[in-house]
Amino acid sequence: MKDEGGLKMEACGVIVEYNPFHNGHLYHLQQARAQSKAEVVVAVMSGNFLQRGEPAVIDKWKRAEAALANGADLVVELPFEWAVQSADYFAKGAVAILQSLKCTSLCFGTDSAVSIDYQALGRRLVDEKVVIDQLFQEMTQPNLSYPEKMAQLTRHLFPTLPQSENSPNHILGLSYSQENTKYPAPMTLIPITRKSAPYHSTNLSGSIASATAIRQALKEERAIEKVVPSETAAQLLDYQVSWDDFWPYLQYQLAVQSPESLQQIYQMNEGIEYRLKEAAKNATHFDEFLQFVKTRRYTQVRIQRLCCYVLLNMKEQDIHDAWNHPSIRVLGFTAVGKEYLKKVKKQSELPIIAKIGKQEAQHYSLTIRSDQVYKMAKTAILEQNFGRIPFSYQK
Repeated sequence: MKDEGGLKMEACGVIVEYNPFHNGHLYHLQQARAQSKAEVVVAVMSGNFLQRGEPAVIDKWKRAEAALANGADLVVELPFEWAVQSADYFAKGAVAILQSLKCTSLCFGTDSAVSIDYQALGRRLVDEKVVIDQLFQEMTQPNLSYPEKMAQLTRHLFPTLPQSENSPNHILGLSYSQENTKYPAPMTLIPITRKSAPYHSTNLSGSIASATAIRQALKEERAIEKVVPSETAAQLLDYQVSWDDFWPYLQYQLAVQSPESLQQIYQMNEGIEYRLKEAAKNATHFDEFLQFVKTRRYTQVRIQRLCCYVLLNMKEQDIHDAWNHPSIRVLGFTAVGKEYLKKVKKQSELPIIAKIGKQEAQHYSLTIRSDQVYKMAKTAILEQNFGRIPFSYQK
């Protein structure tokens, strides 16, 4: 990215959730900087609700602070309307932000043990979209979940691709590559093989563990200091959020809303509202509720996202209104990140927001609503929007 004076600062983007920030994320940031040779690392980070339909264990400001303390230069928010979505929409929102911020490369994690040309895969997915859509429509097996259908489709289209490559990180990588290809100047893709701990691993040995393992350890009150930076360890002493904190509110929503009312919720279809209401009536906690509801077709992730929409009483129009007013919310920066932001601001296709006021709130209402609900989880959670300014990290 060139500024008006001709100076150039290269930026590498990462798309993250940091739930919570751990040593594997530190490794990712280090590799992003080293392999891209960029002066600036820009993190697009999900807000307080995440892609798999979960509340973040600590709020977005704390996670942004940990990221800045451990290698990121600029952290911006992926708002709710893109963050709590399937991989294709999640990628669409995140890549648009990185493109608007003029990043020239995108570094992401993958579980693949072999080298994959994500750039080429992305081009093919875009070039053959009509055929892919037709093949998907022809897959009428009622018991197959969306991920299972996509796995079958991938095997059909890319028979030479290792067939174990259906992990969440790989699927996101394909989504990033597909979305990135649609731009006139696609970012260079830099896949990084995950170090030590697989995505769903619950193993807590060594210095790197998955976020899943860390959250499980927190639930069981086991020590996690060896696998997270000191900033994260300190933050987790303040509070920890999980779906258990929202179960009473979700149960209430499912109890008082009629099936007809629930049918208006975003992505509520196929009569699943009846199944949700019945499960909420019989379950005593959120995990039990999930066990009652999920099937091979209705995966846990799909149910959790739907629960987020129910919790927030979110309608289709709410999502589309948010999509029609995109912006970039800055959560924090280092001195280098602040300098880069100053240079890129005039070139960004999307408005860049440093502070939420009345005007900004009109087009940021969905994330504000989600943050107000998130804040109900713990009394220790501070106001998430009004009066908050980007965190400035001093090294």
